[in-house]
Amino acid sequence: MKFGKSICVLNVGGTRYAFTREVIRDFPLRRVSRLHACATEKEVLELCDDYDRDRNEFFFDRHAQAFVFIMLYVRSGKLRFVPGVCELSFYTEMLYWGLESAHLDSCCQKRLDERMSDIGLDTLSEGEIVLSGDEPQTPDESVQPVALTGRAKWLEKMRKTFEEPNSSIAAQLLASVSVIFVIISMIMLCASTLPDWDTAKRNTVEEHRIVEAVCIGWFTAECILRFLLARDKWDFIRHPLNIIDVIAITPYYVTMAMARAGMPGAGLGVAGVILRVLRMMRVFWLMKLARHFLGLQTLGLTLRRCYREMVMLLVFVCVAMAIYSALAQLLEHGLDLGAQNQDYASIPAAAWWVIISMTTVGYGDVYPVTIGGRVLGGMCVVSGIVLLALPITFIYHSFVQCYHELRMRSARYARSLSTEMLQ
Repeated sequence: MKFGKSICVLNVGGTRYAFTREVIRDFPLRRVSRLHACATEKEVLELCDDYDRDRNEFFFDRHAQAFVFIMLYVRSGKLRFVPGVCELSFYTEMLYWGLESAHLDSCCQKRLDERMSDIGLDTLSEGEIVLSGDEPQTPDESVQPVALTGRAKWLEKMRKTFEEPNSSIAAQLLASVSVIFVIISMIMLCASTLPDWDTAKRNTVEEHRIVEAVCIGWFTAECILRFLLARDKWDFIRHPLNIIDVIAITPYYVTMAMARAGMPGAGLGVAGVILRVLRMMRVFWLMKLARHFLGLQTLGLTLRRCYREMVMLLVFVCVAMAIYSALAQLLEHGLDLGAQNQDYASIPAAAWWVIISMTTVGYGDVYPVTIGGRVLGGMCVVSGIVLLALPITFIYHSFVQCYHELRMRSARYARSLSTEMLQ
């Protein structure tokens, strides 16, 4: 900047901010930092709405409250939506000042994705939004996040590598290796239940031990590293998938410790049964694949958001099951008309018939023989179809919305990864 005073004043919607030239030059917001390179007032007016040379004041006719929150991001590195302001309006302000959706906190990113999905902008990217009077941004001109210390920056990069598979090439490679180990572990678990497995294991005992040790070692190292890199250790411990990881890994080390102590697992009675049950918890490692596949993520997010509808569906089924099972037990066994149907000797036994009838499964192992029981069975099937269909519409719309949100998030990660590769 070759004109004006050493103190620059930014007037945003009537709120004034004073900065030195050096601060303007290194300002995290791209539009503000470009003011330092302006040599004439004409160049300045291309970036702001008006300029007062006497006071060296730059006027921006923008949302003052939104800029307050953007300044909080400049100072603290955390960017959140302004309460009471439309998410898309605030997003427009972000783009004006040179910020992108990636700078938002994760909770606000979800809100933005939901809002854009509601209005049908699921394929819209930042570069496709054109602001009046502005020129498109280039990757080199995009704003950089608030600077972190060397150690903090390295820890954050490592955390993203382990927690966000699409954040970088290294994260994708690490995720691919993790998926391979999960698949190998699942194959070993399924094969261990085959009748000929014990014979094959005795013939190649060393190979089986090595494969199992490598898989457990990988999952152990991954769990420990993710714990050390976690921002909040307590939240990490409380996460259900992390609890499953620990429960599934522990039996291996317990078994090894007991074997070294001369206590084989087969002779532990109840303790041995518990260990075998915990070993079967490894099947829940398949849930780890949700971090890498959009379909599983969509299913999990839909279930979390539709828990009220799922509870409502469960209540519908339970109420209908209680009514129909009581009537079925009465008609087939309780009235004592001729031969009694022993399959309906109790209401809990009749409840099994009700649930397989309402879901239209009909195994055929239990069925009514009286005329009243058959009429009741027809009513049970028809009402089951109606009751199960009622909440499906809400769940379906939530599933579609969740899919659009996750697809937008995946596309944003892909764009960031492409930019990283080009740089």
